[in-house]
Amino acid sequence: MSNETNIEIESFLTFKLGEEVFAVKVEKVMEIQELKQITKVPKTPSYMKGVVNLRGNVLPVIDTRIKFGLSQIVETVNTCILVLKIEMENDFILLGLLVDSVQEVLELPASQINPPPSIGSKYKSDFIIGMGKIKDDFIMLLDIDKIFSVDDIVEVQQTTETY
Repeated sequence: MSNETNIEIESFLTFKLGEEVFAVKVEKVMEIQELKQITKVPKTPSYMKGVVNLRGNVLPVIDTRIKFGLSQIVETVNTCILVLKIEMENDFILLGLLVDSVQEVLELPASQINPPPSIGSKYKSDFIIGMGKIKDDFIMLLDIDKIFSVDDIVEVQQTTETY
């Protein structure tokens, strides 16, 4: 009989918004696109940057900084679009997240993932899986499926369908 223990390791892709580092599960990332021309769509939520052509399909692009309550993204050579597969009510949609830069893929054992912070009822932290501990720093691990509400997704889908 083997005495090996199975240590659960999860893979996360890290990205920056300003000076903050966030991460999403690698399995949610379909691809990383260089920043390209984004077509603005009228009468959309403030966080919706517009749409891009993804191999003949309309991909809605969200300014992640605005969605997170930060200042609008300042585009640089490192700015890119994370194409993510988001689950919403037993369906999947592709959504582009505009981020300042992509950092690296992290392999984190469960022992290096702390529970999400408890900051009181004013702060909604149910979209945080936990806090990844790397040396002395923490990285916020996001549950990308919970960042966007059903209403957000319906509004974005309706906008892109009419476009």
